[in-house]
Amino acid sequence: MKYEKITPIVLEQLKAIVGPKNMLTDPNLMQPYSHDEVTDPVYHHMPEAVVFTESAAQTAAIITLANTARFPVIPRGAGTGLACGAVPTYGGIVLSLEKMNKILEINDDALYAVVEPGVRTSDLQDATDAKGLFYAGDPCSGDSCFIGGNIATNAGGNRAVKYGTTRHQVYAIEVVNPQGKIVQLGARLQKQSTGYCLDQLIIGSEGTLGVITKATLKLLPKPKYALDLLAIFDNAGQAIQVVNKIIKAGILPTCVEFIDNITLKSIEAYLNEKLQGSETGNYLIVEVEGINEDDLDDKAVALDDICTSNGASSVLVADHDKIWQARKAFAEAVRAESLIVCKEDVVVPVDKEPELLQQILILAKKYNLITRIASHAGDGNIHLNILKNPNTSYEDWDARVKENQQELYTLIYQLGGRLSGEHGIGFKRKHLMEEFTNPDELAMMKAVKKALDPNDILNPGKIFDID
Repeated sequence: MKYEKITPIVLEQLKAIVGPKNMLTDPNLMQPYSHDEVTDPVYHHMPEAVVFTESAAQTAAIITLANTARFPVIPRGAGTGLACGAVPTYGGIVLSLEKMNKILEINDDALYAVVEPGVRTSDLQDATDAKGLFYAGDPCSGDSCFIGGNIATNAGGNRAVKYGTTRHQVYAIEVVNPQGKIVQLGARLQKQSTGYCLDQLIIGSEGTLGVITKATLKLLPKPKYALDLLAIFDNAGQAIQVVNKIIKAGILPTCVEFIDNITLKSIEAYLNEKLQGSETGNYLIVEVEGINEDDLDDKAVALDDICTSNGASSVLVADHDKIWQARKAFAEAVRAESLIVCKEDVVVPVDKEPELLQQILILAKKYNLITRIASHAGDGNIHLNILKNPNTSYEDWDARVKENQQELYTLIYQLGGRLSGEHGIGFKRKHLMEEFTNPDELAMMKAVKKALDPNDILNPGKIFDID
């Protein structure tokens, strides 16, 4: 697709829509908008302008102008993505939603919230918690990521085992479509069979099919009884094998998280705090809820028995704040070790997770790769971080990473898995998407994109290229 450069006339038209205070053209000020959380500069691209929208009407006017003047629009939330989904690979404008940051309503009778896309996830969690309610979406970047970005990428996170991913928390969305029309998709209903499920099509489409300007989200009563167990295993394989046994035992945990030993030591160094069992241990963190204290005690006893009988050296009731501080420090601990990291976000059926973990370690040894591994083990989503060795060239490291990817993803698809569990495809995994996705499935996706966005205005070059 050929795009036009943004001219001074178009800049003035954009300024007329949003006002002078809501536009950047200074390269120094725009630099943070040239990338997301991927720090490797090979993936950084400068926009021609950054525009801050404050309403659906402004957003619609911008996209209408983009179709007329033929420039790309790259929607952006907090910029916490890990797949280069908000990178302006073809120039154009970055459309920032960060000023649309209001919680419009929390209804504690009907159990829903209405929010703008720039609301920080943790702020919504805090606001609902203050009312004795509970928003179940819980990505590890919750302290910084936005609800709009969570919806656009179908963010997963820690609680997906029990409560599902972001798409399971959404009743309805207001979207500006690629033609610049404001449309309402979905409804605050428990069920419906009324045509295509367009709201769920937009969710997870990474800004390629629409810009989310409002969302109606599901809330739940806050769980009254919950505890966190920490099971420490000397053998990583035994730890990950326990996950399926917990589920088969009829226990539905809220979270099951895995951290291998070398990653645990990395987190320990980053936090400058001694973590229990870090000498040789691999962590399995299990959070479980109960209807009362007796129910919670019964589940704790059952979990202790399952973990111990399957190789855990100890099972402890963990301090909630400390254990989750350690788990959520994973990304920052890796960043502290190296700014050049390949972050894989692979997912397989839960029962195939032990086999995948074993092969990840075998391939890492084969290609001499430095790995840090944490996993949303309860839903089969393994975060494999491959760090660049400071003593090797970028070219050598990159070549070995790509060889590893070929074997890794061939295995993953044989196991019934996929490229991404929650981070999305973006620009970074686009070539892998083209290579490993069934051609007929990919053709259907491209047909949807072409039908809804014939000018390829919204976030072009993400997920796949239009032929």
